[in-house]
Amino acid sequence: MTLASLPLFVRLGGRAVILLGEGEAADAKRRLLDRAGAVIVGEADEAALAVVAIEDDLEAEAAVVRLKARGVLVNAVDRPAFCDFTIPAIVEREPVVVAVGTSGVSAGLAAALRQRLEALLPAHLGELAQGLHAARAALREAYPDSGDRRRAIAGALAPGGALDPLGADPDVRSWLDEPHARGFAPGSISFVLGSPDPDDLTLRQARALASADRVVHAPDVPPAILDRARADALRIESAAPPVEDGPGLTVYVRMA
Repeated sequence: MTLASLPLFVRLGGRAVILLGEGEAADAKRRLLDRAGAVIVGEADEAALAVVAIEDDLEAEAAVVRLKARGVLVNAVDRPAFCDFTIPAIVEREPVVVAVGTSGVSAGLAAALRQRLEALLPAHLGELAQGLHAARAALREAYPDSGDRRRAIAGALAPGGALDPLGADPDVRSWLDEPHARGFAPGSISFVLGSPDPDDLTLRQARALASADRVVHAPDVPPAILDRARADALRIESAAPPVEDGPGLTVYVRMA
């Protein structure tokens, strides 16, 4: 399935961003850009990004055309067809930032999902992220192979794992000091699905897809199932399981 937009996190500290418009929408974008450390400038100034929050349609569209002609990437508030990029709803657990976007088609839905996530994500997520960052050298020593390292971390962060992000006070140092499972080892896993609904995946199937380096799938496996794999995992359509395992973890999926 083609991504409507590729989510990116852009560092704006000290960088110029054009902001055009007045009123509530422009003020909201100004506050957000201020929080990100951007330097807000006018249309005549040089910048790579611009936010157009002009209420009048003709005036807004004319500004978008002028800016795009200069090669500036534009966010046009409430006009998704004119947007080169959109600004998502944000949940912040510094340094963890969760962004919810709808490609500009429903800011209300993105806001509602953000509110749900605010209640779901614990305050200690930031500490967990910092702990994993501080443990990079120890993790490299314990798992010299990058694939093994990624699978070990994935296993620990899985539901019920030693570092379950939604669990009670996960402790990276304690996890490193104790023997722990690596999650899914390199090799291959095959499973047969009885339902095309991704919500019917078992926990093991969902974890396998999320950990896979390659997903070999029968032609009738729905895209919604394949979307549960990592975005950068290799996808191979094949009616038969692979004859040889590739590097890392290979998952073969077919429908019953």
